[in-house]
Amino acid sequence: MAQNVLIVTAHPRSGSLTFAVTERFKQGLLDAGHSAEVLDLHRSGFDPVLREEDEPDWSNGSKKYSAEAEAEMERMRRHDALAYIFPIWWYGLPAMLKGYIDRVWNYGFAYGASKLPHQRVLWIGLAAATQEQLRKRGFDEMIGHQLNVGLAHYSGIAESRLEILYDTLSSDQAYMEKLLDDAHELGVHYDQWHAEHAARFKVGTEI
Repeated sequence: MAQNVLIVTAHPRSGSLTFAVTERFKQGLLDAGHSAEVLDLHRSGFDPVLREEDEPDWSNGSKKYSAEAEAEMERMRRHDALAYIFPIWWYGLPAMLKGYIDRVWNYGFAYGASKLPHQRVLWIGLAAATQEQLRKRGFDEMIGHQLNVGLAHYSGIAESRLEILYDTLSSDQAYMEKLLDDAHELGVHYDQWHAEHAARFKVGTEI
């Protein structure tokens, strides 16, 4: 089934590998018959700072937030599925993307009385570290647990998956081309989830 995917990307440099991956991933989606919109958080001028008007009011599950936050909530509602593409900094999300989630995945919309309507989210993280380095102390599992369970599961998304593109500072041109090819394939196969991902992060499982 064709999906209308919102791609949110966060990197301060438009010429970065993060943006090259975003473009190849989007092209993969289009090649597979999906539609897609890219939200570039930096170039859009999004303010990641959580201010008083966007702080949840726990006594009001239908609180209206700032115009910017409400506009981004409406953007999310216009899409069936989600993808987030970002560099992994300090073993987590960059501040711009974390601020976006703080403000937009807010109380009464993403959690609380209401949950997100989306059934699928793909997180694509770019890591300068190798796969072995991230696995050594369980950083890959830590990041996956935070995104798949702490964010997606908590917000009602049935299927969540993290894909990490490793060793992104490599000087091997052939390897870098392979990373871009991998990004394209993730787009082409966006709706072809492995059973273990759906089972592991199915809504209703215990955190």
